[in-house]
Amino acid sequence: MTNYGTIPTSSHGSPVMDPDSISRAKQRIKDGLDMSRPWRQMFDIHYMRLPHGVPEAYSRIKKNLSHFQTNYAIVVLVLIFFSLIKHPTSLVVLTVLVFVWIFLYFFRDEPIKVFRYQIDDHTVLVCLSVITIVLLFLTDVTLNLVGALVTGAVLVLIHAVVRKTEDLFLDEEAATAETIQD
Repeated sequence: MTNYGTIPTSSHGSPVMDPDSISRAKQRIKDGLDMSRPWRQMFDIHYMRLPHGVPEAYSRIKKNLSHFQTNYAIVVLVLIFFSLIKHPTSLVVLTVLVFVWIFLYFFRDEPIKVFRYQIDDHTVLVCLSVITIVLLFLTDVTLNLVGALVTGAVLVLIHAVVRKTEDLFLDEEAATAETIQD
């Protein structure tokens, strides 16, 4: 006797997203956002000054990119969002792509298996990249995204060059010294 159309009651199949995976994903997102620095520290006017030369500018870029990397990512993502506000279809496509990237590449703990074949990270990366590029070309917002990315890169580099770095690692060094003394 067949049971077409009935819901199976056995739980031997593994769900796509179990509660543990969701909680791990939430924790990773929270940990990533916790890495952002206070915006007041980032835009403190007392620490803005042009560098004295190219070596100092290069040193500032390296230190500021490392220190404010999450803040810079948020700025660029906001610029991308605003560049797509006039293209709601593209915004939906980009949102779906972000979730696909998150769940298939960034927050995946186990390798992907299709028909008992294990797919390596490199293949997943190439496939997701190709799909992303094709969908961006199909939605006709490639120039908007490139413009937003270039604008974001320019703003990030300007800030990274102008923001002095003398105060950035004092808090981390003090915390490290405090931990060592305890």
